[in-house]
Order: sequence, then structure tokens, then C-alpha cells
Amino acid sequence: MNWKQVLFLSCTATVVLLAILQEGEGAAVRISNNGAADAEKKEGLKNRIFMQESEASNFFKRRGKRSTKSKDEINAENRQRLSADERRREYYEEQRNEFENYVEEEQDEQQERSRKQIEQWRQWHYDGLSPSYLYQRQNI
Repeated sequence: MNWKQVLFLSCTATVVLLAILQEGEGAAVRISNNGAADAEKKEGLKNRIFMQESEASNFFKRRGKRSTKSKDEINAENRQRLSADERRREYYEEQRNEFENYVEEEQDEQQERSRKQIEQWRQWHYDGLSPSYLYQRQNI
């Protein structure tokens, strides 16, 4: 089969399927004989979903962009801000402590390496006449 024929058949099948689905009714839809009760139910749903115009305008007037916030909102925002500041402070303190520990270890290692190098240099250049460096240290 040619690829054009396959494409044409799949397109026609899609169009037929969409036409059938558009015309058919859903199986879950119940046809009611009582039209007045349905109208009342729809009106009740509409009243629950949509509010009156006066209520809507009052709703937007109460909390617009420039309106003041309630004390509870201000307190909640301040608590969130303070907790975020505290977490940030703890994070940076932890980072600083880790860096200080790293620097201290590096300095200790550097001092140990330099001490070993100095000791090796003294042993290499020891002429045997004077007492060794270890014996020249003054005991405090």
C-alpha cells in the first residue's frame, strides 16, 4: 500500500469517527420528563455558582490591589518572612562554619608539611659537630 493511501484512509476514519461522536448522545445522560424540576435545579445551581452583582462589587471593593490587608494576613506574611530569614541565616552560618573548618584543616596540613620539610633540611645539613636541633630546644 502506498503511504498516501494509508494517510488518506486514516484521515477519513478520523473524520467519520468525529462526526459520529458529535451526533451521538452520551450514555450517562438521563432524559427527564419533569422539565420544571430541571429548570429549578439549574437555577439553584446557577445561584450557588454565580453571585449577585452587588455582592460581587463588594467582594472586589473589599480586597483590591490597593486595599489594606487584615491583621491576620499581615501577621501571616510576617511569620513567613521571619521563618525564611531564620532559614537563610542558619544556612549561611552553616556554610561559614564549614568554610572555617576547611581553612583550619588546610592550615594545619600546610604547617605539618612545612615542619616536615624543615626537619628534613636540618637532618640533611647536620654536620655532626653541634648537638642536633632536637636537643637545642629549650624546655619551657
